[in-house]
Amino acid sequence: MNAELVSELKAPLQRAATRARIISTLGPATALAGIGWALVQPYRITLLHPRGQDFWWLFVEPPLLVIAVGLFFHFVVVPGLLEDLEEEHAAAK
Repeated sequence: MNAELVSELKAPLQRAATRARIISTLGPATALAGIGWALVQPYRITLLHPRGQDFWWLFVEPPLLVIAVGLFFHFVVVPGLLEDLEEEHAAAK
């Protein structure tokens, strides 16, 4: 067995695993950033004190939208991206 061949095989595996790990953490990191934003600037969440605001003002709050986008990305977009990465990795073999 040639040691150079083994090291050449490990590099694409590590690269694919790193890509998958980074893609998998983007959604939760975005949602966590939205939660942090809501905690740092609670006055942006008018659900805590509506004071005569209409529905859309309460529903469309920036930190809540950031959390929703992070969850959407994690549960809807990431599975397809990971499948594509696996197919690309399988085709490269």
